[in-house]
Amino acid sequence: MKTHAAFFLALLTLTAHADPRTSTNYIVVTDAADSGGKRTTSASYTNDGSAGGIVGVSTVATPAETAKHGYIGQLTEVTALQLVATPMTVNEGGTRQLSGVALLDDLTTNIVPVASITWSIQSGPLIGINTNGLVTAATVYQDTLATGQGVYAGHTGTLGLTVLNVNTDDIPGYSSDGLDDAWQVQYFGLNNPNAAPTLDSDFDGQTNFFEFIAGLSPISGTSRFLIDSAPVPNQPGQMNIVISPRLPDRTYTVQCNTTLASTDWAPLTTFTTTDAGQQRTITDTSATGTRKFYRVQITKP
Repeated sequence: MKTHAAFFLALLTLTAHADPRTSTNYIVVTDAADSGGKRTTSASYTNDGSAGGIVGVSTVATPAETAKHGYIGQLTEVTALQLVATPMTVNEGGTRQLSGVALLDDLTTNIVPVASITWSIQSGPLIGINTNGLVTAATVYQDTLATGQGVYAGHTGTLGLTVLNVNTDDIPGYSSDGLDDAWQVQYFGLNNPNAAPTLDSDFDGQTNFFEFIAGLSPISGTSRFLIDSAPVPNQPGQMNIVISPRLPDRTYTVQCNTTLASTDWAPLTTFTTTDAGQQRTITDTSATGTRKFYRVQITKP
């Protein structure tokens, strides 16, 4: 028993030296009074300590954490308001929940109840934000930036959102007319009756719908799709069909028929194709018979 008692006393004597303790993740300085208030750091954390134990504010960089040790209570002041949304996009006509975080003067943060924030729209195509921070987006013709705003404890925060154009044919004035809204706005502006698909706004004989499909300007009389045909020299039974402009993102299918009155148009089956810039030459290698008519079907992806 005496042997055990002596060992126990020796152990107490060793811990009374209060040597520093270290590990891979932390360092704790000696418990002696002269270490009070010193800062200790490691690769993982920073600690501002006081005598009598680990007290003060401790921070960890990754993951970001802040802990207060030994505080009975702490008064803080709000220094800024940060608005948050996940993700920072909203579909046109859809909604997105906004929230807020208060940045405090002791470098800590505090989640703010959404109803405690005064919400408003700063800019962009947003219909409104309710008292609980739910934002509603307007209809757009292209992806458009918008900004929501919140005020809390005298501090203003803003958040940029992107309103996504998820339907290409839905803005008022041009809705469901078969033309992309962005194309109509590009050439005619908003809510212009001259942008109707059946109109020929530039009087070139081709409608707005056709010029949209062909990739032409509907407000320029010189922007027209042309098709011509001519026999191939020294090649009886062959015919060249020349079209322009040819755009790389369109598909052009030459169809043929023996009479204009028939509906039995069929694609050419024997032909060659040569491109030169925006001009394409399709050679019908079976242009036999007394007459043959051609037309071109244009497909836009």
